[in-house]
Amino acid sequence: MRETRTLPRTRRLTSALLFALSTPLAAQTAPAPQSASTVPGSSQADPATLDTVQVSGIRGSLTSSMNVKRDAQGIVDGIVAEDIGKFPDTNLAESLQRISGVSIDRSLGEGSRVTVRGVGPDFNLVLLNGRQMPGASIEESNASNSRAFDFANLASESISGIEVFKTSRASTPTGGIGATINIKTARPLDNPGMHANVGLKGVHDASNENLPGRLQGDSLTPEISGIFSNTSADGRFGVSLSGSYQERDFGYSQVGVPNGWRAFRGDSTAYGTIPQPGAPGSENIVNRPGPNDIYSVPQNLNYRVVGVERQRTNGQLTLQYKPLDNITTTLDYTYSENKIQQQRNEMSVWFNYGPSASAWTKGPVAGPITYSEIVNPPTSDLATAGSQAATRNQNKSLGFNVDWAVNDQFKLNFDIHRSTAEAGADSPYGSSNSLGVSGFYRGTSVVDFSKDFPVLQQQLGFGLNGLDPSRTLVTGSAFRNSYMKSEIDQAQVNGDFTFENYSQLKFGIGSTEVKNRSAFSNVQRDTWGGNGTAADYADDLWIPSTFAQYFDAIDGSGNPAQFNQLFLFDFERVRQAAAQAAGDESLYRISPVFTTDRRVTEKSKNAYLQWGNSWDDLRVPISLAAGVRYEETKVQAQALVPVAVGIDWVANNELPIRLADSAFSGGSGKYEYWLPSLDLSFKLREDLVLRGSYGETIGRPGWGDIQGGQTLNQIGRIEGGSGQEGNPGLKPLLSHNIDLSLEWYYGEASYASVGFFRKNIDNYVGVTTRNDTSLGLHTPVGGAYWNQALANGCATADLTCIRNYIFRNFAGQPGVARGTDDTNGNATGTISGQPGDPVANFSITAPANQRSASLDGWEFNVQHMFGQSGFGVSANYTKVDSGLTYNNYVIGEQFALEGLSDSANLVGFYDKGQWQVRAAYNWRDEFLAARFDGSGLPNPVYTEAYGQLDLNIGYKWTDNLSLSLEAINLTNEIQRQHGRQKNEIIYATQTGPRYMLGLRYKFW
Repeated sequence: MRETRTLPRTRRLTSALLFALSTPLAAQTAPAPQSASTVPGSSQADPATLDTVQVSGIRGSLTSSMNVKRDAQGIVDGIVAEDIGKFPDTNLAESLQRISGVSIDRSLGEGSRVTVRGVGPDFNLVLLNGRQMPGASIEESNASNSRAFDFANLASESISGIEVFKTSRASTPTGGIGATINIKTARPLDNPGMHANVGLKGVHDASNENLPGRLQGDSLTPEISGIFSNTSADGRFGVSLSGSYQERDFGYSQVGVPNGWRAFRGDSTAYGTIPQPGAPGSENIVNRPGPNDIYSVPQNLNYRVVGVERQRTNGQLTLQYKPLDNITTTLDYTYSENKIQQQRNEMSVWFNYGPSASAWTKGPVAGPITYSEIVNPPTSDLATAGSQAATRNQNKSLGFNVDWAVNDQFKLNFDIHRSTAEAGADSPYGSSNSLGVSGFYRGTSVVDFSKDFPVLQQQLGFGLNGLDPSRTLVTGSAFRNSYMKSEIDQAQVNGDFTFENYSQLKFGIGSTEVKNRSAFSNVQRDTWGGNGTAADYADDLWIPSTFAQYFDAIDGSGNPAQFNQLFLFDFERVRQAAAQAAGDESLYRISPVFTTDRRVTEKSKNAYLQWGNSWDDLRVPISLAAGVRYEETKVQAQALVPVAVGIDWVANNELPIRLADSAFSGGSGKYEYWLPSLDLSFKLREDLVLRGSYGETIGRPGWGDIQGGQTLNQIGRIEGGSGQEGNPGLKPLLSHNIDLSLEWYYGEASYASVGFFRKNIDNYVGVTTRNDTSLGLHTPVGGAYWNQALANGCATADLTCIRNYIFRNFAGQPGVARGTDDTNGNATGTISGQPGDPVANFSITAPANQRSASLDGWEFNVQHMFGQSGFGVSANYTKVDSGLTYNNYVIGEQFALEGLSDSANLVGFYDKGQWQVRAAYNWRDEFLAARFDGSGLPNPVYTEAYGQLDLNIGYKWTDNLSLSLEAINLTNEIQRQHGRQKNEIIYATQTGPRYMLGLRYKFW
C-alpha cells in the first residue's frame, strides 16, 4: 500500500509544527469539573457545586466521575480529563462505552457511534461546550441519511471532560432521546498560569501484518499531541492552543454474504427457491424445510482483505478576556480532520439460482448447512474484484460566549456559534470505487455454512486447477462520489435568577438553523459479461495470492477444502487498462455532477423556564427542578433525483435503470412541542440518595426520510426494481421518559447504585411499501423476445439460454444490441424493454409516522476502592428490554427497535506510587443492527455478542516524565453479523490487537 500513498509537503509541515507544540491535554492536572447541573452553553452553576479534586490519577478521575453523578440535577454520568488521557482510548466513543447504558458501534476497528439505553445513534444529541454539533458521514453506495455524530473524528487527547445527561431538562437543547452528550474542552482561565506539555506515541497495529504485502502500511506509526496554555498575571486574559496529529496503518479481513439472503416459505415456488418435492433436483436436498418453515438462500459469497491508512488532525484555539470582574468573554475555534484511504482485493461467487443442492438445519427457521449451485458447463464468472476508497471528514466550529454576573442574584449568558461538518471524496476517482474482475470458468460452487467461517469448495472448467490470468478481464465497474455537509448556526441567551429563599429560576431563548446537504453520483458500467476481452489485459496485471491465512481467528477457517486463491492488482494500472479497452477515460472516473442531491433546512425556535429549590430542613431533605421547553421547527426539503427513462438487460440478473437528466422536487413540514421536565431527589441519609425524573424529549427524523423526490435503485432484477422516496412532513419521535435511581455513597470514591428507566416513544418512523407501475418503464422480462426464447426450449430459470437465443435471433432488432461473445462463447450485449413489453413493477418504500413503542431497563453500578492499597474496581451492567422485537418467522417488512442490547463493563486497576495499571473489559450482547439487508430487502441483520479486553500500564519516571504502554483488543476478538439464523452469515470480520508505547513530558 506504500506505493499508492504520498505525503504532501503541507502535511509534513503541519506535523512538524504540531510536534513543536505536542502534548496530551489529558496529561494535565485538570481543574475540578463544573457541576453537571450547569446550563449547556453557559457557566451558570447550581448552588451545590463540586469540591475541588486534589488527588490525581485513576483514583482521582473516578472520584471526580462519582461526584458528577452524586451532585447532579437528574441522572448524569461523566468522565474527566485524567481518566480519558490515561485510558487506551483511540477516540471518545471508546471512553463513553465504559458508562452504564452506553454501547458503541465500531467501524474500522474503532468506536464510531453510540447507542444509549437502547436508543440508536441518530437520536442521541452531541454538544461541544453546550453547543449542538453537526454530523457528516458518507455511505459507500448512496447519499447518507444519518444525523449521528461520528466520534472517530475526535481524538480524546484534546478533551477535558464528558457529561452524559440521561434525563431531560428544560435548559438542554432537544434532539437526544437516549441521552445528551456534552463534550467539554479546556478553558485557560479555569487553570491559571502557564502550562506546556509534550507527548509522543508509537502505534503498532497487528492487523497491518495480517494482510498481503501489497496492502500493508507502516508497522509503526506516530501520534503526537500538544498544548500551550497561559494566563496574564492579573487573571484577566488567557489563551490556550492544543493540537494533535495521529497516523494509523491497519487492515481487516472479512468474509460474508454482503448482498444478503432471500427468504422464502418452505412451500414457495418463487424464483430462487429450492425445488419442491418431486420436481427435478429435489433429490439433492437434505432435511428439506417444512412447508411452513422459513429458509433463506444466499445471493453471493465474498472473501476480502482490506488495507487502511488513516490520518487524524485535531486542534483548538481558545481566547478568554475578563474586561470586568463580573464579565468573562470566550472566543474559541475547533478543527478536526479525518482522512482515510482503503484498498481492497476480494474473491467472490454469485448465485443465479439455477440447479442446486443443499442441506438444512431444523425449522421453523431453517438455516443452510451446505448450499451449492450446480454450474454445467463451467462457464459462470469467478470474481476477483478490487476497490479503492479515499475520504475526508472535516469539522469546524467557531463560537463566542459572554458570561455576565449582573449581580449576586442575577446572571446572564450569551452564546453564538457556527459549526460545519463536511465529508466527501479525497481522490480524483471518487469516495469509493470498484472494478469487477472475473474469469468465466467457474463450475459448481459448494459452500459449508456450518461454522463461523463459510468454506467454499470450487470446481473450475477447462482443466484448470487454479485462477487463470490469461482468461481474466475487467467486467462491471463503479466510480462513486458521495458527499455530505451539515451546517449549524445557533444563538442562545440563558439566564439564572436566585431568589432570597435560594430557589432558582432559569430561563432562556434560542434559535437554531441547520442546513444539510447529502449528494451522490455514480459512474457505473454494467458490462458484467466483460469490458473488452481478456487479451486487452496483460497477464502480469493479475498477481496470484491466497487469503485463508488472514482469517485464522475465525472458527472454521482452517478447513483444507477451502478454495484459497485470489488475484491482487494495482487499482490504477487496471483502471487504465479498462479505460483503454473501453476507449473512454471518462467511464472510469467520477462524474462532477451529482445525480442525487438532497437539501434540507430546519429552522427552530425555542424558549424555556425552569424553577428549582431545595428544602434541607425537612426530615428527608428534598431537591426539586421543574420546567418546560417550547420548540417550533420548520422544515424545507428539496432533492435532485435522476429521471428514469428505460430498462436495459445487460447480464443474467442485472437490469440497470436507464437514467436521463435530473430534476429538483421538494416539500415542507412544521411541528411544535411543549416539553415538560421534573427532577426530584431525596437525601434519605448522608450517603443515600433517591432520585426520580419525568421528562419529554424529541428526536428528529433522518435526513433521507425527509427528503423530497423519489430515488430508484440503479440495478433492477428479473422480478422488478426498487426505490425510495422521502416525507418532509414527518414528525419527530416523542419520548415520555421515567427514571428512578437509588445511589449509596458508602466510602471515599466508592459507591453502588441501581437505576430503572422507561421510555414510551411515539411517532416511530416505519416503512410503507407500495407496488408502483406508474413510471411506465417497459422490461424485456416476459416480453416478446423473452417469450420466443421460452417457446423454443429455454427454461424460465435459464437466463443464459434466454439471452443467447435473443441475441442470436434478434440482433439488430429494436432494443437488441449484441456485443462480442465472452470467452465461453456466450453472447453479450444489451436487451432493452420495448413498447408492448410488460411494464416493470417497482417496490417503492417511503417513511411514515406509524408506530409507538416502549422500552425499559435497569442499570447497576458499583465502584470500590480497597483502602489505600492502590487497588480498585469499577463495574456496571445494563439490561434493556422491549416487546417490539424482530420476528424471524415473518417474511416482509417489520417494525422493531434497532440497537437494543444488554451491555456490561468491568475495570480493575492499580494506582499507587509510580505505577498505574488498568485492565478493562467491555461486552455488548447480540442486537438487531438493521431491518433491511445489503440489497435493501426486508431481512434482519443481527450483530452478535462482542467483548473486548483493553490494557493500560503507566509509569511515572519523574515528576515531569511518564511512560505508558497500551493494548486494545488484546485477545483479538472478531465481529460477526448474521441474518434470521446464525448460519446465515452477513459478515465475519477479523482485525487484531493494537499496541501503543508513549511518553509525555510536562514543562510547567
